[in-house]
Amino acid sequence: MASRSDAEAAANAATGRPRVAVFRPDDERLESAVSLLSDLGVEPVPDPMLAVEPTGETPRENADYVVLTSKTGAELAAEAGWEPGASTVCAIGPATSASMEAVGYAVDLVPDEYTSSGLVETLESEADLDGASVEVARSDHGSPVLLDGLSAAGADVHETVLYRLVRPPESGDAVDLAASGDLDAACFTSSLTVEHFFEAATERGTTDAVAVGLDRAVVGAIGEPTRETLTAFGIDADVVASEATFDALARETVAAVDR
Repeated sequence: MASRSDAEAAANAATGRPRVAVFRPDDERLESAVSLLSDLGVEPVPDPMLAVEPTGETPRENADYVVLTSKTGAELAAEAGWEPGASTVCAIGPATSASMEAVGYAVDLVPDEYTSSGLVETLESEADLDGASVEVARSDHGSPVLLDGLSAAGADVHETVLYRLVRPPESGDAVDLAASGDLDAACFTSSLTVEHFFEAATERGTTDAVAVGLDRAVVGAIGEPTRETLTAFGIDADVVASEATFDALARETVAAVDR
């Protein structure tokens, strides 16, 4: 999504609506996030801090269990013609599950808690992982919690990196607004969005001003790992979503802005 012009920014400022930043990849996920925030009565600040670079790899075949952790991973696997065969197919959450089903994969297992640790707990309770082969197909920034947890449960774990996540060079609108004190809230959807946000601030030489701006704003984190990354950058999360979905994060962050 293109950066906003000065005229657009001035027009939006005139509405008096709170400005809420969102950092989804620049595809239908960002469009959907913008639509939701608009429906919630705020001014979305779309700032795509993530872009996808496919590696050309595909998940290993013949594993007892295959875990996919994102919509992007499901689409790349399908585009490459990968088939799960007799493997038990696991999705880390309902959004990933819906994306997998949309490209033709039947999903056998979705954890109640939509996190890496939640998936490990569900697999441990519902399957005998001792000696089982588990293929984890995801981005290059996947949490070690999933691999470590599965290994600790006795599984033979292999990871395939399907894509890399990089910061688009045009990103940074929300960074500028935070630095000038004009951002009311931010919805951080992963640790990597936090890292890329502050990388952009460092390039601009506005890290201190951004920290002050975020301290004045409502900062939302999609889960505990994202909250911990914010803490590492000296930022307190005001909201940690009750479930690891953007819908919950957006609604709960906007509700905090309105208090």
